[in-house]
Amino acid sequence: MTPTQAIEFAKDKRCEIVDLKFSDILGLWQHFSIPASELDEDVFDAGVGFDGSSIRGWQAIHASDMLVIPDPSTAVLDPFTSAPTLSLICNIIDPFTRAEYSRDPRTIARKATQYLQSTGIGDVAYFGPEAEFFILDDVRYEQNQHCGYYFIDSVEGQWNTGREEFPNLGYKPRYKEGYFPVPPTDSMQDIRSEMVLIMAELGYRIEAHHHEVATAGQAEIDMRYLPLDKMGDALMWYKYTVKNVAHRHGKTATFMPKPVFQDNGSGMHVHQSLWKAGKPLFAGEGYAGLSQLAMHYIAGIIKHAPSLAAFTNPTTNSYRRLVPGFEAPINLAYSRRNRSAAVRIPMYQGNPEAKRIEVRFPDPTCNGYLAFSAMLMAGLDGIDNKLEAGDPLDKDIYAMSPEELADVPSTPASLEEALVALREDHEFLLKGNVFTEDVIDTWIDYKMQNEVLALQLRPHPYEFALYFDA
Repeated sequence: MTPTQAIEFAKDKRCEIVDLKFSDILGLWQHFSIPASELDEDVFDAGVGFDGSSIRGWQAIHASDMLVIPDPSTAVLDPFTSAPTLSLICNIIDPFTRAEYSRDPRTIARKATQYLQSTGIGDVAYFGPEAEFFILDDVRYEQNQHCGYYFIDSVEGQWNTGREEFPNLGYKPRYKEGYFPVPPTDSMQDIRSEMVLIMAELGYRIEAHHHEVATAGQAEIDMRYLPLDKMGDALMWYKYTVKNVAHRHGKTATFMPKPVFQDNGSGMHVHQSLWKAGKPLFAGEGYAGLSQLAMHYIAGIIKHAPSLAAFTNPTTNSYRRLVPGFEAPINLAYSRRNRSAAVRIPMYQGNPEAKRIEVRFPDPTCNGYLAFSAMLMAGLDGIDNKLEAGDPLDKDIYAMSPEELADVPSTPASLEEALVALREDHEFLLKGNVFTEDVIDTWIDYKMQNEVLALQLRPHPYEFALYFDA
């Protein structure tokens, strides 16, 4: 859609408001709106100004002026507003130099695609994330000088089997048994279906939706793969839709990886493949039907996984999920069947066009633009340097001896470890100026100061159970 077409679309739909959306560096949508009468072709060229110093991880106060440039190809009706509203996803530029803003996640995703094309290896990278989430009925949390707690609740929660609900009708999924019961045990069918239908209205193809393993309303909706930069946009719409449909039903949705103790966490397995001139590059005659190029790509993912985790698993809570058990893919190896391996090769179909790899350790708190770009750059580094992936991990890890497991590296145990790994290993991200030293430094400093150190300063509620009587 061109600017002219976007303006005509807004008129045809009788839009009264135009909403301008963009992602902050951490991966949350920000927005502001203008009356539809203010939308003209100059907006798509000159942009609209805003205060960049008020966005996390962006500009200093003395250089706060920034511009949003709407992308007309993203024009759709916002499905959640009362007034007819045209939604436009925007790119960020500097108002003085007119240069792309290096910390704009959407710009980074676009540069990653351009870098792939410049290598001659391929012309498109397809990504298909499987983002999991919880639909809850209540959440309360507090942290101050004299108390710290959280409380979550769900009508589906196994802990509520004995609660007075006038009446309590039972049918609450047992811990780790939420995959795939029919209603009424799966009480979220209609809510997920509504989410799917809205995403379809937005133009996204949905392949499946279902209840996930955990109790308390854990869910998954699978979008069909898209090119990297387009999937970055799609994941933003996915989260926006999930949260707003839940809110519409008097519920709340969270993409936190581990909100429920001793049950499965929410991951985001990311399917990916490279294509060139309409042909898949990952299909071949090797292990699990993969090409040698795909094996090099896997080797790049495995080699750089500790530093990738700083973007793919970017919260302290991410590492509550990446622990042994609970189907956590903590082993930095590949396999065609083993779901505890960091990289799995799906074997559902023999069609070469369906041949792909599934990177299993990411979670949905990530900024999709950054996580997808970082994984692509790691895979391309593996191809460029012809890295070897080693032997597959096709054994049952729970039957392996400690000596055997000692040879299998693991994902980082904490966000701090991942950030240290990123500090030491990020040259592969700088190729093609996709990521910059400024972006890497900003990410590490923000995460260390505002999350790692902030958490370390605060007493944990469980410490009272451990130490109060010391």
